[in-house]
Amino acid sequence: MNFTTLKIEIRKKALELGFLDLTIAKTIISEDSQQKFQQWIANAYHGEMEYLKNNQDLRFNPAKIKENTLTILSLKHPYLQQDIQYHKSRLQKNDAYISSYTLGRDYHKVVKQNLEKLAKWIQEQIEPLNHDYRVFTDSAPVMEVEISSNSGGGWRGKNTLLIHKNHGSMFFLGEIFTNLPLAVDDKTTEHCGSCTKCMDICPTNAFIGPYVLDARKCISYLTIENKGTIPLEFRQQIGNRIYGCDDCQLFCPWNKFAHLSKNPDFAIRNNLDSATLLELFAWSEEEFKKKMQGSAIYRIGYVSWLRNISVAMGNALYNKDIISALQSKLLQTDNEILQEHFTWAIHEQISKLNRS
Repeated sequence: MNFTTLKIEIRKKALELGFLDLTIAKTIISEDSQQKFQQWIANAYHGEMEYLKNNQDLRFNPAKIKENTLTILSLKHPYLQQDIQYHKSRLQKNDAYISSYTLGRDYHKVVKQNLEKLAKWIQEQIEPLNHDYRVFTDSAPVMEVEISSNSGGGWRGKNTLLIHKNHGSMFFLGEIFTNLPLAVDDKTTEHCGSCTKCMDICPTNAFIGPYVLDARKCISYLTIENKGTIPLEFRQQIGNRIYGCDDCQLFCPWNKFAHLSKNPDFAIRNNLDSATLLELFAWSEEEFKKKMQGSAIYRIGYVSWLRNISVAMGNALYNKDIISALQSKLLQTDNEILQEHFTWAIHEQISKLNRS
């Protein structure tokens, strides 16, 4: 088996399947990266994401996750459906802003399916040899950014995300842990320079410093991972963002090179790229479950969905219909978290009227 030729052919096939590129990584996580991660956990910057504390032995030793792993194929898959300027234009008070990565089908399923297609194609090329593999995308204790950056897939930006000179950062990462002895790729150089736009633009000042994010302050964490009350100190800064936040990517200069995805699975569903806050707040629980089936948004549940929208409604320009909608939902719920957030939003709206 000529593994040099095979590596070239695998990369070609990856591009055919819609991936941006493919690099080959070794199964080693540097001691420096391990220490930084452990210090991040020790500082409690992970918030309530307790799963990040678990399985650190596996996280730092990828070969233990899948027996017989010799190398890791690291791949990037684009997801954008509109350009960066369109998403910036959605940061308007009475529109609903939903993070661009989740406007279509759940990426876990889509990227994983494409990884499986590539892995099975590889099996066809190497028969009768056995391709012993396992695929991952944002699953299991896999340090995806570390693996990709160590193999030339880009560099870790000051916003902690992977950035590539030709692709920006708006893509999903996926991996194939394989028993193939492919030549690993060299690490690339970093190109953030003195730029701090990602840190400066963060609405909640979630960056402690370059490369260090306090997730407890991050809007993505507050609207997705956080299941309880959104702290008062962050509510106004959340603006109209009801699921996640893209700001540290939207204003990154490298994302002028971000690619649009041709994968139909990432096509925008339910007009989530153009909906108003009132439209989405009006959904019943049944509507939410039906419309969000197959979406990454489904997992936050209806309560968090209404909680998030109510905060954005409190931040919206004064609108008597918003007040009416909040009051109506307030009368219908006995959920204490929703009651508190609805009441806050109503007060914010009335305050705007009084100031006008």
